[in-house]
Amino acid sequence: MQKIISQVRRAVEDFDMIAAGDRIAVGVSGGKDSLLTLWALAELRRFYPKPFEVEAITLDMGSSLNFSQVESFCENLNVPFTIVPTNIFEVVFEVRKETHPCSLCAKMRRGALHGAAIERGCKKVALGHHLDDAVETFMLSLFFEGRVSCFRPVTYLDRKDITLLRPLLYVEETQVRKAAVKLDLPIVVNPCPANGYTKRQEVKELLISLEETYPDLRHKIFGAMKRYPLQGWECESPVDRTQEK
Repeated sequence: MQKIISQVRRAVEDFDMIAAGDRIAVGVSGGKDSLLTLWALAELRRFYPKPFEVEAITLDMGSSLNFSQVESFCENLNVPFTIVPTNIFEVVFEVRKETHPCSLCAKMRRGALHGAAIERGCKKVALGHHLDDAVETFMLSLFFEGRVSCFRPVTYLDRKDITLLRPLLYVEETQVRKAAVKLDLPIVVNPCPANGYTKRQEVKELLISLEETYPDLRHKIFGAMKRYPLQGWECESPVDRTQEK
């Protein structure tokens, strides 16, 4: 767990994610990634030299999920918790009956989360994307769009005047899974009918298969992404951390 906190702190400092006085909203879906992001920032808050505040915001997608254990988790972390009711599930799957729902769902979730953060006075929003997510996004862009691209560690949205952060950028998915067990995170199972049947899942499985022949492939790709560097991936820190695990 200390290693994860160290990796989060390095990402925060490498990409200058946090300034003194920041009020950061964590988008908590109930999945392991967002819950670990919340825990890590709450822990970092206790000793980081730049004081900042953390909140949790959960979107109720309208699918009757129970977030009571997430609320208790937030209370134990001394983090304010807000549930925002939405009808996203109904619109995407019942009204629109989307064959490929991920794009519309993501767009609606982003709008609702950003709006809720602004209402709560949060100018920054932390998301749970980790190292594996970054590599998979890079491969998705390459395979399906013919572009060398990925999300940025820090993204400023000028129309909303908020900044998106990805503090788990140096954390591997295997670490997230182990941490979820260690911390007994109150995971809420994703009811999305498309879960596990996406292009992202295909790329994930491809990388797993390739690593049987080419060990440590994900780290090599991630290192190449940093050394290139992709736009927005220029480190504030002069230390090269691309080979760190």
